[in-house]
Amino acid sequence: MMKVLIADPIAQDGIDILSQCAQVDVKTNLKPDEIIAIADDYEGIIVRSQTRITADIIKAGKKLQVIGRAGVGVDNIDIEEATRHGIIVVNAPTGNTISAAEHSIALMLALARHIPAANASLKSGAWRRSDFMGTEVRGKTLGVVGLGNVGSDVTRRARGLEMKIIAYDPFISTEIAQNLQVELVTLEQLLEESDFISLHIPLTESTRGIIGARALAMVKPTVRIINTARGGLIDDEALVNSINEGRIAGAAIDVFAKEPCTESILFENDKIIVTPHLGASTTEAQTLAATEVARQIVDVFKGKPARYAVNAPFISVEALPVLMPFMKVSSTLGSLASQLAEGQMKTINIRYNGDIANYDTNTLKAVILGGLLEEISEERVNLVNANIVASRRGLKVVEQKEATCENYSNLITVEVVTSEDTTTVSGTVLRGESHIVQVDNYWIDIVPTGGFFLFSDHHDRPGIIGAVGKITGDADINISYMSLSRLKPRGQALMILALDEALPEEHRQQILALPDIQSAKLVKM
Repeated sequence: MMKVLIADPIAQDGIDILSQCAQVDVKTNLKPDEIIAIADDYEGIIVRSQTRITADIIKAGKKLQVIGRAGVGVDNIDIEEATRHGIIVVNAPTGNTISAAEHSIALMLALARHIPAANASLKSGAWRRSDFMGTEVRGKTLGVVGLGNVGSDVTRRARGLEMKIIAYDPFISTEIAQNLQVELVTLEQLLEESDFISLHIPLTESTRGIIGARALAMVKPTVRIINTARGGLIDDEALVNSINEGRIAGAAIDVFAKEPCTESILFENDKIIVTPHLGASTTEAQTLAATEVARQIVDVFKGKPARYAVNAPFISVEALPVLMPFMKVSSTLGSLASQLAEGQMKTINIRYNGDIANYDTNTLKAVILGGLLEEISEERVNLVNANIVASRRGLKVVEQKEATCENYSNLITVEVVTSEDTTTVSGTVLRGESHIVQVDNYWIDIVPTGGFFLFSDHHDRPGIIGAVGKITGDADINISYMSLSRLKPRGQALMILALDEALPEEHRQQILALPDIQSAKLVKM
């Protein structure tokens, strides 16, 4: 019989499901060395957020088949090490959806009616009704940033409160937004028009500090901001300064950059409501998370695919040496396309040319979609759920294969069709390195370094490169190299600058203001 170690407390319902096909040992509050000592006895381990499953634990677990996280985040599991050992990592991304959505609404209402401050005041012996004049939410505009599982459920509940709902999420089709009765807008428009703003996006390099000084300068002075998503999305210092200066009305924060958090500048302001990461802290959410993970572990033991597998999917021995070199460039192509595309996504066309077209490319498709959606999706995209995640967001995914390739041995092309335009990027592998070789109609050769690149569409003319170079120089940003592709002399052209650092927004705007510059997009790849 299989054996499962429960290393953190989970709901009994989950234990009962596992007990039907496995011996379940509940041993909580173990130290890392204690887990290492017994890891080899188990085929499965379940944790919540407290216990860390490190590379040493994974190496010690010679029999391990699956690691379960009874919740959403998997930061406490070494996923790469698990993948190297062929161990499936599963989580429960929908278990806390309702609880998190309800907590967001609760915090919004608490902000609108000053409930925490009024409670504290009355319990201190003061009856000061006039100090706590609130505002109705009916008829107000709620701006939702991110229409994933939680964001979508927040909109459904806000409709019941008769609010007008607008949302920013470039990875949701207009059809899905219409079904939610939500108006899709740009982030700038959302900031300018919202009375309440609720964040529901993951924390990534591009979303870190998304609500900072620049964003807060755009909002109404009566706006109230709610964050039950991830700490780090809001610049705490900029938020506190804006409230102290009367430029926003208040905020409610459930998540923090470092947790547990017992000291913060957020705690010093009475117009900021704080809770200790209670989004998933309901009996129902814990039960759902436990049962969701338990059922997946049972499926893995029975040889079935896990619904929410977090790590890389299985690749056959025959396909591995052919497809593995293209995993990195596939992820890069997805990420690059998402950063260059404008408007609401509708269709993703993926073309495979060359030898790779003769193999099962579902793995590459999953990696492309993962790169495309990583900045906004709450769940990792993999072979098991790639089509499900795309479908849930109303995105049509089309694959095409051709065994011949004109310019390269193999080529992968990702074409993203949006409400505004079509963005095309192509990549290949040369001498063991990923190369981006096409952007729209321009043939280029760029090696992704993990750093910053400035992509600028412009009309080719003398002096334009020097003008852009002067602006980056004034910003004290070094250009490591440049690539230029043009359709014809003095015609349309694409300039790509590899930068040692991120270009500040004010300098990007200066480049956009130059004559004949049509776009200037900072991307990381």
